[in-house]
Amino acid sequence: MVLQTVKFKFPILLSLIHYIVSWLLMAVLNAFSLLPASPSKSTKLSALFTLGFVMSLSTGLANVSLKYNSIGFYQMAKIAVTPSIVMAEFVLYKKKVSWPKALALTVVSIGVAVATVTDLQFHFFGACVALAWIVPSAVNKILWSRLQQQENWTALALMWKTTPITLIFLAAMLPCLDPPGVLSFDWNFINTLVILTSAILGFLLQWSGALALGATSAVSHVVLGQFKTCIILLGNYYLFGSNPGIISICGAFTAIAGMSVYTYLNLKQQSNKIFPRQATLLPKSKLSKENGTSQNGHYSAENV
Repeated sequence: MVLQTVKFKFPILLSLIHYIVSWLLMAVLNAFSLLPASPSKSTKLSALFTLGFVMSLSTGLANVSLKYNSIGFYQMAKIAVTPSIVMAEFVLYKKKVSWPKALALTVVSIGVAVATVTDLQFHFFGACVALAWIVPSAVNKILWSRLQQQENWTALALMWKTTPITLIFLAAMLPCLDPPGVLSFDWNFINTLVILTSAILGFLLQWSGALALGATSAVSHVVLGQFKTCIILLGNYYLFGSNPGIISICGAFTAIAGMSVYTYLNLKQQSNKIFPRQATLLPKSKLSKENGTSQNGHYSAENV
């Protein structure tokens, strides 16, 4: 929005401003003791360092891609994040995705592509940046989800720890990917207000995204974002009369159908994990209950 609205042609600097504002907001929360504490179990410094590094690449390269490429090409790159997450989780953690889930995710990706990719204009350098963005974005989501679920980090505490690392790498990327002339930009009140407002909204968006990653998996988070995109497209069509075309509408419904199947498979997998545990615990609980009843009866007889 900022790159187009106020003609701010410095995507890495924009990312840097966003993270500086985020860090300042978290510093205020920390000053009032409102920031959650880090988990008592120590996390490897390399994991936090890696997360801060891939965050800088994920955010910075995404903004550079939006500067040079059309929205449609950027959406195409976002679709490629899903198979990248599946592959990265298999390589790093030997985590496999069942064939029904893989088929559902394929349907989702095809549907989202048909629904949203209408303009594939791109710049060669921008295309290279978009391709380079895919893997860091996938690893970023995996680490956010894994550190919160397995290391007991909260979203804000993890943001507080990794944001300084992200700032360092964004500052290092600044002279390489941003054009000169930042001081010649018209830093009037309106433009500055738009940039700062986008930074505050960016902080809230990052926080909500981190919370979602802590509650779900990396793949589910991507599917959730694609669901939001489809709902916005269909909502604009039904409520505001926007006409994206019958092909885009069919693509959105196809994607939602794939998402429904994927959600059903996830819920079924979770229920299959819960019920066997209940089945193994049930005989023990019944036995202890029977023992308790017989003991109570014995004690009652003695009292009488």
